[in-house]
Amino acid sequence: MNRDIICIDLKSFYASVECVERNLDPFKTNLVVADPTRGNGTVCLAVSPKMKMLGVRNRCRVFEIPSNIRYIKAKPRMSKYIEYSANIYSIYLKYVSKDDIHVYSIDEAFLDVTDYLKTYKINSLQLAKKIITEIYDTYKITATAGVGTNLYLAKIALDILSKHNVNNIGYLDEDKYKESLWHHRPLSDFWQIGKGIEKRLNKLRIYDMYDLAHSNYNKLYKEFGVNAELLIDHSYGKESCTIADIKAYRPRHNSISTNQVLFEDYSWDRARLVLKEMVETKSLDLIEKGFVTDRVNLYIGYSKDLIKPTGGTIKLDIKTNVYSELVKGFLLLYDKTTNMEYKIRRIGISFENVEAEENVQLNFFVDEKAILKEKKVEATIINIKNEMGKNCILKGMNLEDGATAKLRNTLIGGHNA
Repeated sequence: MNRDIICIDLKSFYASVECVERNLDPFKTNLVVADPTRGNGTVCLAVSPKMKMLGVRNRCRVFEIPSNIRYIKAKPRMSKYIEYSANIYSIYLKYVSKDDIHVYSIDEAFLDVTDYLKTYKINSLQLAKKIITEIYDTYKITATAGVGTNLYLAKIALDILSKHNVNNIGYLDEDKYKESLWHHRPLSDFWQIGKGIEKRLNKLRIYDMYDLAHSNYNKLYKEFGVNAELLIDHSYGKESCTIADIKAYRPRHNSISTNQVLFEDYSWDRARLVLKEMVETKSLDLIEKGFVTDRVNLYIGYSKDLIKPTGGTIKLDIKTNVYSELVKGFLLLYDKTTNMEYKIRRIGISFENVEAEENVQLNFFVDEKAILKEKKVEATIINIKNEMGKNCILKGMNLEDGATAKLRNTLIGGHNA
């Protein structure tokens, strides 16, 4: 059954917020959002629309910006962007229920407006225009919109068509999709087709959606497995998933993860220290949420990708959430798999098979009294940190050379708050 879906994107969001805060027009101002303290190799989180007009791509590195372009460098302020995003979300709520909104990212959201159009006595295109106009009038942030008869078509209308329309709105149904985009290239312009998938499709002599729709499906299933079904559906503009389905989804297995890109190349021993800090932070998260795990996963990425990432997964003897038990597993993996000869730039950890602590039975082969004592101490630390701030209590390791936890406690999503 067709739905009326609006997909809204806040154009060059971070850069636009920084321009608005300076009373500048993002379409007339050269501005990049990048932390100047991280040097010219740092990634620009966003560039203003004016910079894009000059050929500067989003997510470039500072040193890649042509030297003849003068621009403002704005330090990221994630709390400010979250504030704007929350305020704009409140505009969506004026038109539809939260049950009909799927927040895709900080600057993008899907709205199912099917059941509201009769009430407002307008069509989906008119409602999209009304919403993005109110966003601009209220917060001076330019938004673009894609309107479609399902989630996929709304997203494609946003990504490919809206940028070419004067009113910043694109529209697609299945017939219009076939008519206007079946021969659009490259395939990587389409949602959920990255460069890697595009290359694999090209090897099958598939270069556009028409080719995909009329390809040998047996070869597609052989190459992509069950994911071929999604590719085939999308080639015809079909999408069975709805916002209601997304809201109702519950994963079979839960996991909690975190990762960080180090500010510089780290030696084996300094990276080991950061790993211990990361495990400590996430163990406190497990305790606060009332979860335990019995499987941990480690990822180590090396500087300039000189060698393949290392790491792996290990099963613990018990289901736990205390730091002393968790760090044993991670350090065992780290010491066993990490190459000592290469500098390290990325560390990722995850807790797999996460479940509620109340469902776990006592283990008679561990010292439950000692674990309970440690857990009480960590619970106290959590309460104090929540009340006084994350840096009000630090361990000795957090003050050692190369430690990152103290700084990261001041960041949001790895960026300046």
